[in-house]
Amino acid sequence: MLDRLDAPAIRQWSIAAAAVLEEHRQEIDELNVFPVPDGDTGTNLALTVRAAADALALDASASASAALQAMARGAVLGARGNSGVILSQILRGLADEQGWRPSPPSEPSDDRGGVDRGEDDRGEEGTGEQFGEFGAASLQHGLRNAAERAYEAVNQPIEGTILSVVRAAADAAQTVRLHSGALADVVRAAAGAAADALARTPEQLPVLARAGVVDAGGRGLVLLIEALAGVITGTTPAATTSPPRLARSLDALSAEREIGSDEFAYEVQYLLEAGDAQVTLLRGDLAPLGDSLVVVGTGDGVWNVHVHVNDVGAAIEAGIQAGRPYRITVTRFADALPTDSPTADGTAPSTGRSATGPALRSGTAIVAVAPGEGLAHLFTAEGVVVVEGGPSANPSTAEVLAAVRSSGAAHVVLLPNASQIAGVAEAAAHEARVDGIEVSVVPTKSPVQGLAAVAVHDGQRRFDDNVVAMAEAAAATRWAEVTVAQRESLTSVGQCQPGDILGLIDGEVVVIGAAVGEVAGIVVDRLVGIGAELITVLIGRDAVSSDVETLLARLAASAPLVEVSVFDGGQPHYPLLIGAE
Repeated sequence: MLDRLDAPAIRQWSIAAAAVLEEHRQEIDELNVFPVPDGDTGTNLALTVRAAADALALDASASASAALQAMARGAVLGARGNSGVILSQILRGLADEQGWRPSPPSEPSDDRGGVDRGEDDRGEEGTGEQFGEFGAASLQHGLRNAAERAYEAVNQPIEGTILSVVRAAADAAQTVRLHSGALADVVRAAAGAAADALARTPEQLPVLARAGVVDAGGRGLVLLIEALAGVITGTTPAATTSPPRLARSLDALSAEREIGSDEFAYEVQYLLEAGDAQVTLLRGDLAPLGDSLVVVGTGDGVWNVHVHVNDVGAAIEAGIQAGRPYRITVTRFADALPTDSPTADGTAPSTGRSATGPALRSGTAIVAVAPGEGLAHLFTAEGVVVVEGGPSANPSTAEVLAAVRSSGAAHVVLLPNASQIAGVAEAAAHEARVDGIEVSVVPTKSPVQGLAAVAVHDGQRRFDDNVVAMAEAAAATRWAEVTVAQRESLTSVGQCQPGDILGLIDGEVVVIGAAVGEVAGIVVDRLVGIGAELITVLIGRDAVSSDVETLLARLAASAPLVEVSVFDGGQPHYPLLIGAE
């Protein structure tokens, strides 16, 4: 039974956590409520924690605080998918100096997981815990800091996710520590509360209740905390069995998406460096464009701007007129999922710096994630730096960061080209800014949106103007996918079985069929019906020529005036990717 965590114990925890998440990876993957292939949560969490353990294994630090910092840094740079990014922020919260600094017991949390910690770093009376040691007080404050970082990492926090689980763990740790100074009591309380909160997630998130599952990210966090409890108490973690599953109905796995404003289709958000007078004018410029306008400042000339609009370009252009906007994000409400959708605020310092320092960098570059050899060639031909990755093979933060650094540019536009890579892209962008590289993430959700964005890039324009133009082009491109169902599910258009062909538009299943060509034809008919003038078809690795011929023949017959471009994409899992402009 440990009363303090030292560096060897933290190393033991990292190894145990990596092992238990690998053991339960498939189980957590199966909690995914969508039938299409993607970077599943279990895989992303396992890879993220493995990166943390590997980083710690290479670090010779003797103190608990330094070991936690190494573990957190490895998680940030190795984070895979949105779930991995959130988990990396939780580990950062534990490792952060303010998280493990002993301070007096504080008031219960607010509804965002925040507390007033106090600033005394001379140790805490009654615990014998000195600055730099990791005991019960450190764990309590570390979990609170972890909860705060997790909530701050998500633009629109949603309960019933990993966020609820980490906050419950933090609340329980705080309550128990008020009555007991034992580290074992605190960690057991945190683990138990996390498990209870996980069981309640279907009550908080209807999509989980209909699917008969608990939140996948929360399940991974429970395993992580129970692994820590096992190290501290000297027992095998109890979480070696599957989590409770609800009785499934025919509605299982039907995924709703947040619609947001009925009148305005896009959420635009960015940070802005500007003076008070310019911000006053900005508010006046943005107000007529939409609703949900919020502009808040830090007090030192940096502002967070948020608005719902239909004209994305006008909202960003208003920011450019007011000052210097950066970290621009554009979200189409029809695409927003009721799951964790993190940004990546406050990531850990990088383990290294680019060989090309800020003084030697110049010009602008585009970095894009491409899931196939053909797509990589398409982007490379336009001068884009390519990161290999895509569905079920999400690149890590470190891989994206390496591509940004290798570009040698002072200004970089980053195209994730998949929703599940957005968090990784934001984390890499944050790390690159530490190097003095200006990075803007254009939130492309498909390679076809990425290609549309690249097509409007103009090397003679200012960087910010290019970001605006590329964001507009991506947002104006409808994207469709034809894929094979991986699991049984009841979608919005009926029940599908493994092996069925699914047609999706903007991420939503719109048709289920038996043949790729047939489904693709129906999807394209819908795109043409909403006014598409240019159709781009990317042929996947598993596509057969007859399906492509069927699609092209149907287009020629039904929409002879529509321009059609066909390219070999080589992407896995998706025989056809389709863009409509």
